[in-house]
Amino acid sequence: MLLYYITDRTAFPGEELTRRRRLLDKIAEAAREGVDYIQLREKDLSARDLESLAREAMQIIGEKRKLTTDHRPLATALLINSRTDVAIAVAADGVHLQSNDISPQEARTAWNRSCGAGAAAREISPGNPLIAVSCHSSQEVFDAAANHAAFAVLGPVFEKKDARPTGVEALSQACRAPIPVLALGGVTLQNAQSCLQAGAAGIAAIRLFQENDIATIIRQLRS
Repeated sequence: MLLYYITDRTAFPGEELTRRRRLLDKIAEAAREGVDYIQLREKDLSARDLESLAREAMQIIGEKRKLTTDHRPLATALLINSRTDVAIAVAADGVHLQSNDISPQEARTAWNRSCGAGAAAREISPGNPLIAVSCHSSQEVFDAAANHAAFAVLGPVFEKKDARPTGVEALSQACRAPIPVLALGGVTLQNAQSCLQAGAAGIAAIRLFQENDIATIIRQLRS
């Protein structure tokens, strides 16, 4: 079961410096416990501030990767929401595209163009990025697959403010696409199993990971 933590530092109490520090602590916790993917989704930040935060996040994840062994979880991958340029600049593992962003193929082309300029460029950024796409219907998932996305996140399956849930049946249809599909939107310990039974490769969440002890959540999800 793939696990995808989506960040939201604005949900933490306190002033900006405190929220930033708490977010980085949560990223460290997620990486330590073997969450597969983290999406840095801080839409309100300027490109400069997002890049600064992403560099700190990558440093933390890099330190956790050094501790990865055959007896520990695989390394966590960091994806930057929408900003392919920032992802390249900080040598992130990939980018998470919204449904109204450029296509996965366009993002991959831009990535390879930036990272193929020479040996130095290739050293600071991977040549085969992970590109995920937010989808809201099974058709969008199939379109993402046709555009060579690595995986799709379908939502909201259960709930989201001011959005109509897709439901488990739509998730089941989307999971027929030839790429992994993760369920997002109101996923809890109680309903996660229904997502997996529908064919989801895993779950994506903000609150489930950010508001709880991640080790406990993972243990309960995978038990």
